[in-house]
Amino acid sequence: MTMNPAHGAIGSDEVDTREAQQNSFADIGGNGEPHREARRVNNDPRANKQKGNQVRRDRRDVHGWVVLDKPIGMTSTQAVAVLKRLFNAKRAGHAGTLDPLASGGLPIALGEATKTVPFVMDGRKRYRFTVCWGEERDTDDIEGRVTATSDQRPTREAIEALLPRFTGIIEQVPPRYSAIKVQGERAYDLARDGEVVELAPRPVEIHHLTLVDQPDNDRAVFEAECGKGTYVRALARDMGRILGNFGHICALRRTLVGPFSENDMIPLDQLEALCDRAASGEGSLADALMPVETALDDIPALAVTRADAARLHRGQAVLLRGRDAPTSSGTVYVTVAGRLLALAEVGNGEIIPKRVFNLTGLTASTGRNERN
Repeated sequence: MTMNPAHGAIGSDEVDTREAQQNSFADIGGNGEPHREARRVNNDPRANKQKGNQVRRDRRDVHGWVVLDKPIGMTSTQAVAVLKRLFNAKRAGHAGTLDPLASGGLPIALGEATKTVPFVMDGRKRYRFTVCWGEERDTDDIEGRVTATSDQRPTREAIEALLPRFTGIIEQVPPRYSAIKVQGERAYDLARDGEVVELAPRPVEIHHLTLVDQPDNDRAVFEAECGKGTYVRALARDMGRILGNFGHICALRRTLVGPFSENDMIPLDQLEALCDRAASGEGSLADALMPVETALDDIPALAVTRADAARLHRGQAVLLRGRDAPTSSGTVYVTVAGRLLALAEVGNGEIIPKRVFNLTGLTASTGRNERN
C-alpha cells in the first residue's frame, strides 16, 4: 500500500456551521424537510409510477459534486431540489448555505458525496461583496429595514486603514437574522417575531480582506477570504459602525468554497441544457459531475490491495505491513485500483474504516478526475 499527499485545498454569509453541516447531510426538499421517497408498490424496479397523466421515474443512484453558480433570488434549499430533480437522484445536499441575495458557488453533493460534505464546509470561502454606505439595516443587507442613517461617506484612505482590524482571528457578533439557535429557536425566527435577539460574539478567522473598487462615494467593493462561521453581512455592519457612516451588503457573490473555485461552477441554464441533451441521447449527465473525492483534496490518499479493500469494505480494520507502510496517523481516504473506497483513520499500525463508499450508479466522467 502506498500513501500520497493529495493536492492542498485552495482553499460564510453563511449559517451557523454546525446547523449547515447537519442540513447538508439531509436529503433536503423544497420545504426544508428531508425528501422521502414513495413506498414502492410495483415489485418491478423498472416500473414507473403513474398518477393521473403524470409519470414519475424511479430515483437513481448518482454520486458526485455539482458546483452550481446559484442565481440571485434562489434559496439554497430550492437549488438542491432543482438539481435532485434534474439528475433524478436519490440523495442530495449542499455544503454551506447561500442567502437568496447572494450568487455564486453552491457545492451540491449527490449520493455518496454527501459523506464528504464536512470536508468542504471546513474549507476556506472567498466572497466578493459590495457595501452600500449611509444606512444600517436590521438584516445587515439590502432586504432589511433601515435602522440608522448617516450623511457621511468614508474616504478610500479611511477604509484601507480600517482593514487590518478585520484581518486575522477576530470577535464577531452574528447578524440577528441568522440561523443560530437561541434557546432552541432560530435567531431569524425570533427577530421576525419582533423579539430582541442578543447573540454572543464568537471568534472567526479572516485570512484576507481587500478593498478592490470604490465606484462612487456610496459604494465600496471588497474581497474577503475567511474560515467557516464568518458572516460577511456582519463585516459590512461593523465596518460601517467604526467608520461612523453605517453600511450594509447590497451585493454578494461567493467565488470559492473549499476546493471548488469559479472554474468549477456551472450556471443553472447550462446545467438544464445539458440535461435536455442527455435526455435526447446527445450527452451524459456524468459530464456535469465532479468526483466524490474532489472534496478530499486536502487529506492524504492511501492505496490498498484488493484483498485489504475487501476487508475495509466489510468494516474490518487492516494491519499496516511492509517497508512502504505509512508511519503517519490521522484521516485518510482509501483507494483501490484508483477508485475511492473509504474514509479511514490510520493509527496504531492499522487502518480503521469510518465511512465506506458504494459508488454503484452514475459517477463523474473519467475526464472530470483531472482538475483544470
